[in-house]
Amino acid sequence: MSKGIPVFLILVLALCVTACNTKKQQSTEPEPTTAEVKKPQGYEIPRTQVVPIKNSRLGGQYELYIKLPESYSEHKDSIHPVIYFTDAIWHMDILSASAEYLMEDAVLVGISWQKDMPEDLLEEAGEHVSRYRDYSIKESSNPEHQAKYKFGQAHSHLNFIRNDVIPYVEKNYRTDASTRSYFGYSMGGNFGAFILMAKPDTFKNYILGSPTVDGDIALLSELGTTSLTKYKGFHANVFVSYGALEDELGPHVEEFVTMVKSKKDETLSLEHVVLEGSHQTVFPLAGVESVRWLSKITKE
Repeated sequence: MSKGIPVFLILVLALCVTACNTKKQQSTEPEPTTAEVKKPQGYEIPRTQVVPIKNSRLGGQYELYIKLPESYSEHKDSIHPVIYFTDAIWHMDILSASAEYLMEDAVLVGISWQKDMPEDLLEEAGEHVSRYRDYSIKESSNPEHQAKYKFGQAHSHLNFIRNDVIPYVEKNYRTDASTRSYFGYSMGGNFGAFILMAKPDTFKNYILGSPTVDGDIALLSELGTTSLTKYKGFHANVFVSYGALEDELGPHVEEFVTMVKSKKDETLSLEHVVLEGSHQTVFPLAGVESVRWLSKITKE
């Protein structure tokens, strides 16, 4: 018998050395982080689609954020109320949450800002720069600002909504054309006031949150007088709100409400509320309260 080390002992020692080396190598390598194991994914609002849409008359690329109710695919013959709103990326969250509890069967249609604006304007004023042009009623008195931002194109933007957005939605989704609703806040609220006064048949229900109507009331009144004759009344339900702390804007909104009432139109129903807060802090309340108001009148 050989006096050397037994074979089985050599094998055991070899295994031990291998294990030690492996452990040593592993200890020098950093442990993978949670982010490396699984990268976080972006959150998407359930049942929401992003649809590109182009202004067929003037060009310009936009997007529609369309959220369908949970019951939409279950009931193939059902027709749903629809809420259109501007400043889509700012307003989708609050309107989605409000509708989920207060108007479960509603289709939401958010209209984005123009996506293909000149790069210099996007860098200077932000991705929302087209709202200055699209939601404003009158041109700026500042020639430099007017040349840059093209204020006063609300009529063109309304044509885009009437000729492109609404036809697309009503062709591809089961929405009730007779009860269309509009939600707008701040400049979007002013744009909604313009739609109501200029072409009230665009929507049945108008939600105007803290509308920046200062300087536009005389023109809005003139448009409203013409529409009363042309459309034989506004035939609309209107919800107007602003914040109790909006010291500068509040009196102008009150003036707008007084002007609307002065038309003495029996086909128009007006709800006017003052909410607690400033122009920034009152927005969530305006979103919830207006959808609650809308849920009631659509059930009547």
